Amino acid sequence: MIHAFIASSPLYLFILEILKFYGGIGVLTLQLMRDTFKGKIYWKLVMEQVFQVGNRSLPLIVVTAISTGMVMSLQFGLGLEKFGGKMYVPKLVSLIVLREMGPVFTSLMVAARVGAGFASEIGSMVVTQQIDAIRALGTSPLKTIVIPRVIATFISLPLLVAIANVVSNFGALLVGYSELKLDPNFYVLKIIQTVTMMDYFSGFLKSFVFALCIAIPSCYFGLTVKNGTKEVGMATTKAVVVSSILVLVGNFFLSKLFWIMERLT
Repeated sequence: MIHAFIASSPLYLFILEILKFYGGIGVLTLQLMRDTFKGKIYWKLVMEQVFQVGNRSLPLIVVTAISTGMVMSLQFGLGLEKFGGKMYVPKLVSLIVLREMGPVFTSLMVAARVGAGFASEIGSMVVTQQIDAIRALGTSPLKTIVIPRVIATFISLPLLVAIANVVSNFGALLVGYSELKLDPNFYVLKIIQTVTMMDYFSGFLKSFVFALCIAIPSCYFGLTVKNGTKEVGMATTKAVVVSSILVLVGNFFLSKLFWIMERLT
């Protein structure tokens, strides 16, 4: 009776779900590493997914980035103006964008759009038995379905982050000029004087890690769909939520790691 009660308790089921997720992600990651470096990579499929992930996400990323940059510039400017520190806005905004907001906000937008797409596409293929048909033809679903999506995200996300960084700083410059009355030449000069290679490097490296945090769980939840189309919707929701959490939590640990590296150098 006690065993039955424990087995049906929400806490037990939650822990079991967490262990199942991490175990499944671990196995899928090992299989991806094995199959990526062994045999043929379907680069045509990779390029198709690069277009889907990168080009289709670009308008969303541009709107998000320019809005974020404008808001940060306005808020920092209004806050610092009281203390005569308006000239520090370019330094603060550029550092925050390059190190944190650029990679994180871009990754969250990609997780919402691309992660949901991966989970729903693959989940639908499982439900309609297309995955079984691929196996019956003697082809690995990992090589034709999962690996192209993971590689495409790994390629596209850093490029999207680089674009977001430029657009966000441009939006901040527009507000700095129009609302804070900062000279554009002064604004650009302060960014050049403030930003270091470590600032570029930290944000750029984060984007590669975040790409894996988005693509692998999203594909995993798609592959684990079993009982009809209802689970496709659940898998899509899980993919977005888990990917976003991994990005946010991973960002803290990566920021801490870069901080330690800077202290040691």
